[in-house]
Amino acid sequence: MTDSNFEISDIDGPHAGQSVVTSGASPDEASAAMVLVHGRGATAQSILDLADEFRREEIAFLAPQAVRNTWYPQSFLAPLDANQPYLSSALSLLETLVSDLESVGIPPERVFLLGFSQGACLTTEFVARNPRKYGGVAAFSGGLIGSEGTPREYEGSLDGTPVYLGCGNRDPHIPVERVHETEAVLTELDGSVTERIFEGMAHGVVQEEIAHVDGMVDDLLSE
Repeated sequence: MTDSNFEISDIDGPHAGQSVVTSGASPDEASAAMVLVHGRGATAQSILDLADEFRREEIAFLAPQAVRNTWYPQSFLAPLDANQPYLSSALSLLETLVSDLESVGIPPERVFLLGFSQGACLTTEFVARNPRKYGGVAAFSGGLIGSEGTPREYEGSLDGTPVYLGCGNRDPHIPVERVHETEAVLTELDGSVTERIFEGMAHGVVQEEIAHVDGMVDDLLSE
């Protein structure tokens, strides 16, 4: 299937009306979906290129586009209010996308959520605020959003959802301590979390991470 757009339900805020670029199987024919969330300054199309690493004929790949290529304006380490209303709108977009996939026959437990950088931060914050059984979660170079000491009063259960958190220990944007905090919070929410900190790595994705997530996709499709 060639790249196309997936129409999602209306949402409020700055990200209303943004496109969702797709490739792979049609969502109404797929047995599973992967939602890929791009980083600051990037595009839906650029993160969708990563789908080639996980290509399976039965998977629909979907990448939402942030307004002006940014999900929220300030650092993910800023107070939550400093990133409103963009943050709430971005979280609503992901929630609506997951819901719309369910309406065409792909339930959350068959949806794999993957993000890089700002997209990884948004992805982990989304699943913490909306815990349920997902097909998988992968955050490349990211972590939960908010300033130090932000209350993590999330309720619910990820019900054993496999989660991968990968980051370099020399990442100039993502403190390792925030990755550790994210691992602890998602584990407390009953996620099955694998955390990997790469010595000497800055901000990026390495092949070991791709291989790990590829295995997670195999596990999802074998269920």
